[in-house]
Amino acid sequence: MIAVCPNPYRDTDFSATRKVIELVEKEGKEAVFCPIFNDSFDASSCEGFVAEKLEDVAPQCSLAVVIGGDGTMLAAARKVFHYRMPIVGVNLGTKGFMASLEADELDRLPEAIQGTCRLSQRMMIDVSLKRDGQVIYKDCALNDVVLRGYVDCIDIQVSSDGDRITEFSGDGVILSTPTGSTGYSMSAGGPIVEPEANAILLSPICAHTMSARTYVLAPRRTVIARPGRLHDRRAYLTVDGQTPVDLKNGDEVWVTRSTEVTRFADFEISSFFETASRKLK
Repeated sequence: MIAVCPNPYRDTDFSATRKVIELVEKEGKEAVFCPIFNDSFDASSCEGFVAEKLEDVAPQCSLAVVIGGDGTMLAAARKVFHYRMPIVGVNLGTKGFMASLEADELDRLPEAIQGTCRLSQRMMIDVSLKRDGQVIYKDCALNDVVLRGYVDCIDIQVSSDGDRITEFSGDGVILSTPTGSTGYSMSAGGPIVEPEANAILLSPICAHTMSARTYVLAPRRTVIARPGRLHDRRAYLTVDGQTPVDLKNGDEVWVTRSTEVTRFADFEISSFFETASRKLK
């Protein structure tokens, strides 16, 4: 089976979805309709489709075709990376760095359906929130882990394997994968990194000091980020832009390279550098 996963707020008339389903069926495969963000969308209004949850059908699928922008890709990737399923992104968003194809390039889709295109393996990072020595929250990120204040500046301390890396007051800090380097990390002044590289990127957010800099760390590093004394200030943790988790005094956020990877279909239409130059104008 092939999971066809549109963002119904992007493909509002499901025209791209119908074309993808036609291509899947033309290649002799079964297409299953799995709208992303279906918790907030009335899938029963999709005439002619029977909606399934991606997480329910993923074990039986060999490929996911995700139709939308980078946010849609992130949401889908979080549901399927455990199954080592390749993902094809069809860009209907604004930037679409994670997309394999633009909407007018769907004629290349059969290569992914038949499993003949190259796979691009993307490093992920594991995150654990420790409070009073106990892990109270765990997740895995394809893009980034963010610590920041809700409104006020907060103090941030970042260390790795016993070595202090940086300490500053500011809006927060981003710990990113190479895939996430073209997202929030880049907006905060972080470097652009080839998505198939292996590294952990550290980018301060609006630091109130001239000495705070971005760092590119070896993937073997264990990175620990600590909010300073918050007093009456509030801070939170987000992983890939998901629901924020409130932080308290003494909390520690541990980030390490994950054993999991996300696999994107790569049609080698253009290089990463060409794509970055085109989409970052």
